[in-house]
Amino acid sequence: MAETLKAIRARIDVLDERLVKLLSDRARLAQRIGTVKQGAAYRPEREAQILRRVAALNRGPLADAALIRIATEIMSACRALEERMTVAYLGPAGTFSQEAVLKHFGGLTLQQACTSIDEVFRQVETGAVGYGVVPVENSTEGAIGRTLDLLLATPAQVCGEVMLPVHQCLMAKTRKRVEIRKLYSHTQSLAQCQQWLARYLPEAERIAVVSNAEAARRAAKERRAGAIGPKTAAGLYGLNVLARDIEDEPRNTTRFLVLGEEGAGPSGKDKTSLIVSTRNVPGAMHQMLSPLAANGVSMTRLESRPARTGLWEYVFYVDIEGHERDPTVAKALREMREWVTVLKVLGSYPMAAA
Repeated sequence: MAETLKAIRARIDVLDERLVKLLSDRARLAQRIGTVKQGAAYRPEREAQILRRVAALNRGPLADAALIRIATEIMSACRALEERMTVAYLGPAGTFSQEAVLKHFGGLTLQQACTSIDEVFRQVETGAVGYGVVPVENSTEGAIGRTLDLLLATPAQVCGEVMLPVHQCLMAKTRKRVEIRKLYSHTQSLAQCQQWLARYLPEAERIAVVSNAEAARRAAKERRAGAIGPKTAAGLYGLNVLARDIEDEPRNTTRFLVLGEEGAGPSGKDKTSLIVSTRNVPGAMHQMLSPLAANGVSMTRLESRPARTGLWEYVFYVDIEGHERDPTVAKALREMREWVTVLKVLGSYPMAAA
C-alpha cells in the first residue's frame, strides 16, 4: 500500500527535529571556536572550503546552488553568535550590490547602505565597518572605472569575490507598459537592456540615476514612470513587475569584490588580484607578463586604466589563479618586480562559485 500523506509528513517532522538538534550542535561548536581562535569571525578561506564541500557531498534532488544558499545562511547565523559585523554596500536598499552582500554573507549580517562606491571604501578604510562589497566588472558592459581607480590607492585588502547573475525587471506604479513615458535606471542597467527597450519602449525617455533602487524610488512617485532593476526593489517601493529578465544577454553577470582590513588565507582554489605599472619601452608588456607563463601561473584578466600621473601612462589590473603564498605564484611575483615600476597585490582570495 502506498505511503499515506500523514505518514510522509510524520517522517518530515522527525527529520526536522533532527535538523534543529544538529543545527544547535553546530552553533555551539561555532561558539567554542570563537573562544579559541584569534581574529575576526569571518574567515573567507574556511567558508569557501565549507561551501565547496557541501556541493561535493550533494547527491540531489536539491541543486548545488540551493544547498550552498542554505549553508551560507547557517554560517551567517553561527557567525553572528561570535561577532555582529557590518558590511557596507552601494545603496540604497534594493540594489544588486545588496543582493551580492546577501549572497556572500547571508541575511543575518548587518548591512550599511552607502551613497557611493567612494563611501564604501571610506567606511572600510576607517574601520567604521568590517567589510565592504563593491562592483568591479560586468560581463556585458565591462569594468567599473571608479572601483578600479579607488583600488589603486586603498590600503584595504580584497578578501573575496561574488559572482551575481543580473536579471533586470521593468517595474512601475501602473500595470500597463504602454503608459510608461519616462524610464529611470542606472547607466549600466540601461545599457544592458538596450535591445529590449528599443523593441518594447522605444519612445520612453531614459534617465540615468545613481542606482537601480533610486530609480525605483523615483518611479514610485510618478504614475507614468518606470524603472529597471532587481525585482527586490519592486517589493521595497511598492511597484508592479511588468516584465522579467529583460537584459539582452541572459548570462549577464556582475562581479563584486569584498574589501576588508585583512586578506584571506589559502583555500585551495584561489585568485590573486594585482595592479602593475611598467616603463613605456618596447617589450615592456612581454617582460611584465613572461614570469607568469614561465612559472605556469594562469592569468584570467588584464585591464588597462590611465594612471593619472602623466599623459599616456597606464596601470594594468591583473587577475591570476592561485594564492600569493603558493610557491609558484610567489616566485612569479618576485620575478615580475624586477621588470615593473609598480606592483601592488590587492589581495588573494577564494574563487567565487558560479
